[in-house]
Amino acid sequence: MEIFAFILFLAVILVLLFGFPVAFTLAGVSLVFAAGGIAGGAFEPALLHAFPSRLFGIMTNETLIAVPLFVFMGVMLQRSRIADTLLDTMATLFGSLRGGLGISVILVGMLLAASTGIVGATVVTMGLLSLPTMLKRGYQPEISTGMICASGTLGQIIPPSIILVLLGDVLSSAYQQSQLTQGNFTPDTVSVGDLFVGAIFPGLLLVGLYLLYLIIIAWIKPQAMPAIKQESEITVSEWIRKILHVLVPPLLLIIAVLGSIIQGIATPTEAASVGAVGAVLLALFYRRLDLECLRDVMQKSVRITCMVFMIFIGASVFSLVFRGFGGDHAVHALLMHLPGGTFSAVLIVMVLMFLLGFILDFIEITFVVVPIVGPVLLSLGIDPVWLGIMIAINLQTSFLTPPFGFALFYLRGVAPAEIRTRQIYRGVAPFIALQVLTLVLLASFPALATWLPHRIY
Repeated sequence: MEIFAFILFLAVILVLLFGFPVAFTLAGVSLVFAAGGIAGGAFEPALLHAFPSRLFGIMTNETLIAVPLFVFMGVMLQRSRIADTLLDTMATLFGSLRGGLGISVILVGMLLAASTGIVGATVVTMGLLSLPTMLKRGYQPEISTGMICASGTLGQIIPPSIILVLLGDVLSSAYQQSQLTQGNFTPDTVSVGDLFVGAIFPGLLLVGLYLLYLIIIAWIKPQAMPAIKQESEITVSEWIRKILHVLVPPLLLIIAVLGSIIQGIATPTEAASVGAVGAVLLALFYRRLDLECLRDVMQKSVRITCMVFMIFIGASVFSLVFRGFGGDHAVHALLMHLPGGTFSAVLIVMVLMFLLGFILDFIEITFVVVPIVGPVLLSLGIDPVWLGIMIAINLQTSFLTPPFGFALFYLRGVAPAEIRTRQIYRGVAPFIALQVLTLVLLASFPALATWLPHRIY
C-alpha cells in the first residue's frame, strides 16, 4: 500500500506542473486515488469520515485568524505606497555614499518584509520602484537585480510573517504528534510567537551579510555602485524631519506588533489585529486612504486569504489519503533507518524541500510536506523552532535559485526589456551563497534560532 502513497505524491507534482490550481489538484487527485483504493480494497473509506472534523478544526483555529489580518496589513501598506516614500527617503539620506542606494534597497526590503511578509509583492514593488533608478544612476544590472530579488525574499524569514504563522501552526501540530507517538501524553507546545522570536537573529544575520557584501563590492568596484550626486546638501534638521516623518511610523508599527508578542502582552493573532489597525492609521497619516483604496485592499485581502485556506483544505484531503495508504509510516521508516542518523534525515528533507521550492509555493510545501516529515524529524529530538527557521531559510534560498526560483520570475515580469535573464541569474548568485552560508551557520550553531525564545519564554 505504501507504494500508492508515493505514486500519489508524484501524481500531485505532475498535475501541478501542467498548471492546474494547487488547492483543487491536491484534493482532486487525492480523491481519485482514494476512490481507486476503495475499489481495489487497498483504502479504508472510513478514513475520509475524519475530513469534516479536520475542516471544523481549520474553521475554529484561532491562530489562523492572524493570516487575513497580516494579509490586510501588508496589502494596505503596499496599496498606500508606503514603500515609495521609504525608498525615496532612504535614497536621499544614503545615496550620496558609494553603494548607498543599494544599501537603501536592502534596508527598505527588510522593512517591507517585516511589514508585508508577501514575497511576490515585495519583489515586484522593489523592481518597479528601484530598478529603473539604480540603472539610471549607473549601477550594474547584475548587482541591481540580485539585491532586489534577495531583499524581496526576506519576507520568508523577517517577522512578523504570514509564512511563519502558517509554519508555526503546522509545526505545533507535528510537535505534539511526535511527542504523543513517543508516549508523552503531556506534550510541550511550540507557538507562532516562538518562531517569530527565533527568526529575529537569523533574519538580522542575513541582512547583515547582504549589507557587508554590498559594502565590500562598493569598496572593491566603485564603478559598479557609484555614489549619487545630491543637488543640494541635506541639513541636520532635514535629516531629522525625514526620519521622523517617514522612517519612524513604519518602525513603530513593526515594534508594536513584535514587541507585543515578545513581551507576552498579545498573542500573534491579537498582534496581527494591532498591525492591521496600525496599517490603516499609517495610511491615514500619509493621507493615502480613501474609499477606493479601502475597497481595493479588502478585495485583495479576501482573495489572498481564500487562496491560502483553499490550499489548506486541499492539503487536508491529501494528508488523509496519503496516511490512509500508509505513507506516513513509510516516510518514518525511511528517515529513521538512513545511514548517518539525524544529520542524514535533516539533509535529505532539506534537499527535497529545496527542489520542491522550484515548483511549489511555500504555502503548499508547509501544508503538504511539513505534516509528513515534521513528526519524524521532531521525534529524533530536533528543536521545532530551529527546524522551522531552517525550513524558512532553505525555501528562501530555493526561491532565489535559477532557473526556477519564484523571485526571478517576479522580477523578470517587471524588469526592463534590456535586462537579460542571465544577468538576473548572475546577480543572485552571490546572495545564494550568503543564504547557504547562513544555513551552514544555523546548522552549526542552533542557538542562533533557539537561544532567544528560550531566554524570553
